[in-house]
Amino acid sequence: MMLRIAGVLDARMLAHCRQVLADAPWVDGAVTAGGQSARAKVNLQVPEDAPQVRALQDQILDRLGRHAMFIAAALPLRVFPPLFNRYEEGMGFSAHIDNAVRISAERGARYRTDLSCTLFLSDPEDYEGGELVIESPTPMPPVKLPAGDMVLYPASSVHSVAPVTRGARWSSFFWVQSMVRSSEQREILYDLDRSVSQVRAALGDEHGAAIRLTGHYHNLLRQWAEV
Repeated sequence: MMLRIAGVLDARMLAHCRQVLADAPWVDGAVTAGGQSARAKVNLQVPEDAPQVRALQDQILDRLGRHAMFIAAALPLRVFPPLFNRYEEGMGFSAHIDNAVRISAERGARYRTDLSCTLFLSDPEDYEGGELVIESPTPMPPVKLPAGDMVLYPASSVHSVAPVTRGARWSSFFWVQSMVRSSEQREILYDLDRSVSQVRAALGDEHGAAIRLTGHYHNLLRQWAEV
């Protein structure tokens, strides 16, 4: 399941991110890529341990922790500290799959990468090209979202970033280790969560149907969650 998570960052936070990142050190993006990805990846990246970005990482994680749609879809157990990259003219990232396990050298933890996240920090009008292309049995349109919006998609999917032909594409990228490892089970729970919300809105929290449906959601989560 690919899902757009709108409004993760507001205009004020976006401006702050861009200001901090403009003064941060930028290095070859291959520093965080695996062997296959390093050959495919042509971009710039802020080092994970750059002191300028620690506060930004915490602020983004705080926003996600209060975003109901993200919580419902990802069921996050742990979120890798957000990283930051930039694609300038001629840069791109050809087809690859993200590593199954990521290690945060800065925070000394391992994360299973169930879901990949790209949080757009540049408006679509600021650059041409740079679309995120996610391969799927069901065709998906290339992803190019407004600044502040994020796309959530399976880390197991083959994906790429089209070459930028004008301007620069700034983004934050990171991964989620979900409480529910199975993408199929997460999708069932997300659909059920939305159904619970609709039934409660239509009938009220104390209606028998709302209570039973909520119970089914939590009983499935209880069976499938790893915490």
